[in-house]
Amino acid sequence: MSVSKKSLATHRTVMLAMLVALSFAVSLWSFPIFTATPYIKLDFSNVFILLAGLMYGPLPGMTVCLLKELASLTNSATGGVGELANFIMTSSFILLPSIVCRRSHKPGVRVLSFVGACLIGTAVALIVNRFIVFPLYMGESAASVFSGVFWFIAAFNVIKTVSITLVTALLYKRLSGFVKKGVL
Repeated sequence: MSVSKKSLATHRTVMLAMLVALSFAVSLWSFPIFTATPYIKLDFSNVFILLAGLMYGPLPGMTVCLLKELASLTNSATGGVGELANFIMTSSFILLPSIVCRRSHKPGVRVLSFVGACLIGTAVALIVNRFIVFPLYMGESAASVFSGVFWFIAAFNVIKTVSITLVTALLYKRLSGFVKKGVL
């Protein structure tokens, strides 16, 4: 029995909506890693965004990210600044592996794309924090405050991107069979 294009599109939309919901729900459980910067908290919501990118491509992954950040506005303590920063940082992080893993099935190439994603995600996080987040919160003192926590932000983002990548890789390996069969 043939599955119609409309049915596949509906299935994909439902799967992406589920990934948005999971990403939002998981984002509610966050915790600080460093006591010196308790306002920088780790959560694993980006796992579902990266899964969306790997399963469906970079644009659907970024769409899941955008919808998750829009949902996060409902309980935002940042007035949208944190959500904007998260969208920029997460999009930059998922873009490379979302493109590479759809084009290449070679494990070495995929690993390199994840390493590149971690480096890009960390670099973009530093830039976004320095030029968007800190100036909007700290005003004139942004540069000096940022320089005082630079290494915490860098280390945090390395830990975050590597953790997200490892958890996603473990989940994707188990889900990839379902993706190939069209179940997911």
